[in-house]
Amino acid sequence: MYQYILKRVLLTIPTLLGAAALVFLLMRLIPGDICLVRLGGGGSSFDPRALANCHAEIGIDRPFIVQFLEFIWGAIRLDFGTSMWSGKPVIVEIAARLPVSLEIAVLATVVAVSIAIPLGTISALKQNSWLDVVVRVFAIGGIATPSFWIGIVSILLVLDISGWITGTPWMPPIDYVPFWKNPIANLSMVALPAITVGYRYAAVSMRMTRSAMLEVMKEDYIRTARAKGLINKLIINRHALKNALLPIVTLIGIEFAFLIGGLVVTEQVFNLNGVGRLFVQAVQNQDYTLTQALVMLTVAVFVFTNLAVDLLYAWLDPRIRFN
Repeated sequence: MYQYILKRVLLTIPTLLGAAALVFLLMRLIPGDICLVRLGGGGSSFDPRALANCHAEIGIDRPFIVQFLEFIWGAIRLDFGTSMWSGKPVIVEIAARLPVSLEIAVLATVVAVSIAIPLGTISALKQNSWLDVVVRVFAIGGIATPSFWIGIVSILLVLDISGWITGTPWMPPIDYVPFWKNPIANLSMVALPAITVGYRYAAVSMRMTRSAMLEVMKEDYIRTARAKGLINKLIINRHALKNALLPIVTLIGIEFAFLIGGLVVTEQVFNLNGVGRLFVQAVQNQDYTLTQALVMLTVAVFVFTNLAVDLLYAWLDPRIRFN
């Protein structure tokens, strides 16, 4: 078991290095120059000496290998340099927005798991019944409906209901407040986007749970457990559900990692200043330093999420604890 964990942890190092090399190379192949944007245009309207000074200031006049090694060393120390556009340290820009996206991703995952696993299991156990049909319609509706549309509808519903009850439409606060400072203000800001994202997230996981449970319930060891006289609740919880969770855990891990940097539209709808919006601003401003740091953040979240999923595999299925 310990050898399996050590192998999985060590595999993250070459994965991160390869991803860093690819991100660094692709960012240098993108056309455009932040210094031209800073100087206000192109053609003959800028001073070549000012352009050269700008390149030297942000370090893009050095050889690629030197820039790459500095990028790797900075990433190890969590020092991604200074934003080419705002002039602030990149880590400060990310740290100011990461809590918003991270909290929504965690809450959306909790909502999705709380909905998907129970309903998906019930749908599989009550196959082709009216309950199964209702759950499947609920899941397909979440898959087919864009999350931003659900977000807009949910905002309108909250406005109408709050206006009807209190006479004054209620809107969540705009400024982000950490949970430990003011839990009520924090949850009032992130609850609606978390539920909106979590519903669509749950719809996909619900379908996967149903399919996995239907497949597992046909296995020989389930029939053997029933032949031994075990009660149905014990068979489902100890034997069926635990083995069916393998593909579900994979899907949940991938979706969680995607939510860290993939909430661009949701953050726009709910006016949230998260990592997704920062991503758009960095690309629009041709801020290579900030953009490659955000891409590396997303890559790191995917890598470590997959590591956590691999470790969960070993707990869920002892057969994969190979040496």
